[in-house]
Amino acid sequence: MRLRWRKVALAGVIALLAPSTIAVGSPGTPAAAAQGTAAASAPAAAPVVQHKTARLCSTVKKAGQVTCFAVRQTDTVEPAALRANAVSPLVSVPGYGPPTLAAAYKLDQSKGSGHTVAIVDAFDDPHAEADLSQYRAHYGLPACTTANGCFRKVGQSGSSTVLPPPDTTGWAGEISLDLDMVSATCPKCHILLVEATDDYMSNLGTAVNRAVTLGAKYVSNSYGGVEDGSEPSSDAAYYHHPGVAITASAGDYSFGASYPATGKYVTAVGGTSLTTAASARGWTETVWSGTGSGCSAYVAKPSFQTSITTGCSNRAEADVSAVADPNTGMAVYDTYQAPGWQVFGGTSVSSPIIASVYALAGTPGAADSPNTYPSTHTSSLFDVTSGTNGSCSPSVLCTAGPGWDGPTGFGTPDGAGAFTANTIAVTNPGAQSSATGTPHSLQIQAQDSGPGAQLSYAATGLPPGLAINSGTGMILGTPTALGRTTVTTSAKDGTSATGSTTFTWVIRAPGVLTTVSPARVLDTRSGIGAVAAPVGPGAELVLQVAGRGGVPATGVSAVVVNLTVT
Repeated sequence: MRLRWRKVALAGVIALLAPSTIAVGSPGTPAAAAQGTAAASAPAAAPVVQHKTARLCSTVKKAGQVTCFAVRQTDTVEPAALRANAVSPLVSVPGYGPPTLAAAYKLDQSKGSGHTVAIVDAFDDPHAEADLSQYRAHYGLPACTTANGCFRKVGQSGSSTVLPPPDTTGWAGEISLDLDMVSATCPKCHILLVEATDDYMSNLGTAVNRAVTLGAKYVSNSYGGVEDGSEPSSDAAYYHHPGVAITASAGDYSFGASYPATGKYVTAVGGTSLTTAASARGWTETVWSGTGSGCSAYVAKPSFQTSITTGCSNRAEADVSAVADPNTGMAVYDTYQAPGWQVFGGTSVSSPIIASVYALAGTPGAADSPNTYPSTHTSSLFDVTSGTNGSCSPSVLCTAGPGWDGPTGFGTPDGAGAFTANTIAVTNPGAQSSATGTPHSLQIQAQDSGPGAQLSYAATGLPPGLAINSGTGMILGTPTALGRTTVTTSAKDGTSATGSTTFTWVIRAPGVLTTVSPARVLDTRSGIGAVAAPVGPGAELVLQVAGRGGVPATGVSAVVVNLTVT
C-alpha cells in the first residue's frame, strides 16, 4: 500500500513526524483519577489536565510502510518510589489501570480463562515479558509468563528463537502498551505476541496469519496507513479468518480513514475520552478529537452497515470504540529505551481493549465474521453522543450523536454482550398433515437474540408442491404426492447465526381419516379405533375423539364427530 501522510489538525496543527510534541485536549477529569471500582460512582471532577504528548512510532517514509497509533504523555513523571521498585502497592501510578476498565465498561474479568489474545506488532521488544510481569504484579494480576504457559513470543515465522531485530523506532513501547491493555481488560487470558520482521504491511499481515495458525481467536492490530487500492487483496491475504475476532485501530490523525481499520473483516476501533461522572454509570465518554474515522475508497459496504446512515457508499469506520485520549490515558510499564511507568493513549489503546472484550464474551462462531456482532447488540453498548474529530460532510462521519457515528461507531462496551454471536430459536410447529390437491400454508416462527435482525429462511424435505418464502418464513403450496417426510426449517441472520427445527409432514389422499397424537379416533361400531366395515358413499359414520388413555370419567365429555364420507 502507498502511504500519503499529510498534516492534520489535532488540537493544533501536528506534523506526522515522530516523536512529535503535541497537546491533545478533551473535557473530563484528570487521567490519574482513582483507579478502584469505587470510582464508578465518583462525582464529576474538574476538566482534564492538558498534557504534552508525543507520538511513539517513527514517521512513514516508504510505500507499504505503516505506523503504530500510540501517543504518550511526555510531562508525566514516574513517581520516585516506583523508580527503585516498580511494584509498590503503596504508590499509585499515573493513568488508569485494570479496575478502571472493569468499572467503566462493566466487565466481568473473571471470564476469559484459557482464551488467547494475539498482539501483532513490528520489531522485537527484548523487555516484553519482563515488563509485562512488572505491570501485572503491580496490579495484583495473575502471573503470565512463558514458564506457566500464559505468555508466548514468536516471530512471524512462528519461531520463538528467530526474532526480528530489536526495535529502534518506537514499536517496543507499542508492544508494552498492547500487552498491558490485554492484561488490564482480560487478566485471565493468555497472550500471544507475534513480532513482524518490520513495519511493512506485508510482514505485519503475515504475522496476523501466524497468530491465527497458532490458535488465537482474537487478534489486535494497533497500526495502519492511508489506503492505496490494495486493500481488497490485503483483506483476502491477511485479514479474512472466519471465527476469529480481528480488531484494528481507527487512527490518531483525526478525521480520515485508515487501513486495516477499513477492512471488510476487521472490527474498526475508534477512541474516546473517558472521565468520571455523577451518573448511574459513574463514567462518561466523548469523542477523542484525535481518533480516526471516514470512508473507504476501495472496500465495499459490509452487510451490517446497509441499514444505517454512514454517509459512505463503501465501508465506513469505526464500528465500536474505547478510551484512547492520552489525557485520560492508561498506565503502561515499559523499560526498553524508556523510563518505566508512563501514560499512553491513542487508538493503540482501544484496539487491544476491544480484542480482549471479545475474549471475555467467548469463542466466536466458527463460520462467523465477528465484526458483525456489535451492530446487532447495540443495547449492550454505551452510546457516545457528543464530541467531534474534525469537519466533514455529512457530519455523522466526524461528529457523535445518537446511534452510529464515525468516531465512536455504535459505542463502547457495556459488558461483553455486544461482542457475542447471535442465537436464533426456531419454533417447532408440530407434526403436519395435509391432503393432496388441497392448498396449505404454515408460518415458521423464529426469534433472534439480536434485536431488529433481518432473518432469511430455508427448508429441506418439504413435500412436493410446497415451498418456503425466504423472506417471511411462510410455507405455501398444494401437495402433489402422497408420503411422509421429515422437514427441517432454518433461519439465518446477517451475522451468520442460524437456528433450525425438525418435524414430520404426512401427505394423504383426500377423504382419508388420520389421527394426530395425543388424540385417538374410535369407531363406535367396534370401540377399538379401527374401521369395522367399509363405509360406502353417503353412509353416516359416528366417531368418538378421546384423549390418550380414554376420556376422564368426570369433568369432560367425549367429543362426537359426525362425518359424511363421499
